Amino acid sequence: MKHQLYPAARHAKALPFSSPTWNSWTCAALLASLGLAVPAQAAEAEAAEGAASKPRTSAQADASLPTVQVKSAPVTSEGGLGLSLPSTSGSRTGIVTRDLPASLDVVDSETWQERGDIRTADIIGRSVGMAPLSPTSYSSLSFGARGFTGTNSVGIAEDGVRLGVASSTVPYPSDGWGYERVEVLRGPASIVYGSGTVGATANLVRKQPSREPVREVLLGAGSDGAAKLGLGAAGPLGETLSYRVDAYGHYTNGEHDMARAHGGKLMSTLRWQPSAALRMELLADYSDQKPARYFGTPTENGKIVKELLGRNYNTDDSAISIKDQRVRGRVNYQVNDWLNVSNELYHFKADRYWRNIESYRYDRSTGMVKRGDYLELAHDLEQTGNRLESRINAGAHQLALGWEVSRTKFGYSGNSDNRKIDLPVDSSPHGPWDSPSPMVDRFQTTTTTHDFYAEDAWTLSPQWLLLAGIRRDLTDMSRRDLLGASSFDTTLGGTAWRLGLTYKLDAATSVYGQVSQGHDPVGNIATLNLANSRYKLTKARQLEVGLKQQFAQGRGEWTAAAYRIEKTDIVTQDTYDKTKSVQGGKQSSQGLELSAVLRLSPNWRLEGNYALVDAQYDELLKDGVDFAGKRPLNVPRHMANLWAHYSTDSRWGRWQASLGARAVGQRYANDVNTASSAGYTVWDAALSWRPKPGTTYRLSLRNLTDKLYTYSAVSNAAAAQAYPGEGRRVDLSAQFTF
Repeated sequence: MKHQLYPAARHAKALPFSSPTWNSWTCAALLASLGLAVPAQAAEAEAAEGAASKPRTSAQADASLPTVQVKSAPVTSEGGLGLSLPSTSGSRTGIVTRDLPASLDVVDSETWQERGDIRTADIIGRSVGMAPLSPTSYSSLSFGARGFTGTNSVGIAEDGVRLGVASSTVPYPSDGWGYERVEVLRGPASIVYGSGTVGATANLVRKQPSREPVREVLLGAGSDGAAKLGLGAAGPLGETLSYRVDAYGHYTNGEHDMARAHGGKLMSTLRWQPSAALRMELLADYSDQKPARYFGTPTENGKIVKELLGRNYNTDDSAISIKDQRVRGRVNYQVNDWLNVSNELYHFKADRYWRNIESYRYDRSTGMVKRGDYLELAHDLEQTGNRLESRINAGAHQLALGWEVSRTKFGYSGNSDNRKIDLPVDSSPHGPWDSPSPMVDRFQTTTTTHDFYAEDAWTLSPQWLLLAGIRRDLTDMSRRDLLGASSFDTTLGGTAWRLGLTYKLDAATSVYGQVSQGHDPVGNIATLNLANSRYKLTKARQLEVGLKQQFAQGRGEWTAAAYRIEKTDIVTQDTYDKTKSVQGGKQSSQGLELSAVLRLSPNWRLEGNYALVDAQYDELLKDGVDFAGKRPLNVPRHMANLWAHYSTDSRWGRWQASLGARAVGQRYANDVNTASSAGYTVWDAALSWRPKPGTTYRLSLRNLTDKLYTYSAVSNAAAAQAYPGEGRRVDLSAQFTF
């Protein structure tokens, strides 16, 4: 659907990755953040084995299932990589992240607040190897990871449940308020989350009810008339009940014409725990978002026309509305010392509406902009599911067995208006919506999926751990065409598995290796059309090796991962008949990922990550052209993030100054690799003052140099347009916890 797939692009003026300046910056960042984290520090880490791990929050401890056993580990302080935490996103067995034979990033709420982040896209986009692809003002979550892009390869989950996707649109959750941390599992994650997760999966973990009263308030204001308000509360309700409620609202006039955006949400959890063995929860959420009605700016020869920056050629009465309702019920019962049984029943409902003119082509000779794609459409999405799971602690084995069933109903309504109308480049106002094509119901789909999975974390010895898992997904999809004769029924099936081995060099250092298999759909399953109905799921296999280490009594942590993924059965052209498309293409990627946190002293902390991605099409034909050896669209070869924090105490309280940079390499805008956008580096800064515990005032500066850049590469086609990244802005916030 075009409104989602437009390039989130603004032509980058940042230095390309091939420049000496960028290489110097990268080397300095890696040396600073990674150079000191060497295995020679293992002796210090081993000496700290007896130290108790510092707890994260009382809510997080309360949320842990009774079957999870967290062994003593080196002290973990703020801003760490979460290596001592149970892996709630990488495995259902609950093993510690340091022992997980897979690459998993953990970013807690304190860390993203220090950086001045609140949007989910920004929080996830700073983790290693995750490239945001969606516009900053558009409420959708689309990323690239390990050479694979979009919502069909990079999944989004909340508390381990995949969120419904339709027409490549994943708008929820749009912000991080009410969440305790975000965990990003890279590589094929189908064993945990099912189809559509070959590149990575980001799982947002909610804040939990607590027996200790907690109150949180966030107030903020910033550039372009921005304002935000967040409220959070948790505490007991009698002897057996506890609760958690979070509310958040935001408003901005936006950087561009008609780019006003506002929205709000309410998240609530009620917990009943009559005994240590039984816990029941009811969750109810509501979200209402009205994102910016801005779809980019026209380009010339792949470059932004600067004099058109900030102009919006959408209709004056355009509209975008995204509403989500979610209800979940959970039961967890510790039957005895070795058996835990849980069940989760959920229902999600999304109502989405768009009415916009989304395509703009600039003609300098006439001074006109040709507007097209008069799109009015609506989504009606409902997802109901149930997951039954048992965990078994059988001595050296920690087993997880489960069955998940879900049914998704999707209704699509839209118009059909292919007009192209000229508008003077400086015209204002732009006029009302005048499409002669009415919006009508076009098709409905019903998708029923049964997933069966089993995992075993087998402790072979104090040094060796074997993690094995298998999952079988069976999907029945039915599409009813309401206007034509394109109705059909189809069945899709996929088997995912993982075999990983972890070896503990010492108490704080682990090396691992894993082989895994996952699968992605050719197109979004809920909106498959007749042409794609004959295709099976694509298959991807990965080989990964890595290292995870804590050192200097928890003051430093680092991880390294090297991988290769081969994805087969992508759609390509029939060798013998150019008019036909078949499955038989192949795409591969290999790379290196590094991340580290280093606390140089009580005052200084450094955080950094770097990803090298070498991706290509191995077998791909389109229109008689062989694309073998070409890099896929919007896949940068290099990505890096760096943050430096300096804290000091004074008579007026605690101060912290932070400086960060995000660098993304050059990306191609077409399969033949003839059009590309240069790499970019965006600098951010933050200054916070904590006059007393529980009170923090923060000044955040984003895009300090006002760099002009794009998330997605900009095509050099005549009809191309670009979506500029966020320009320089200032935000002030005050946060109180009591």
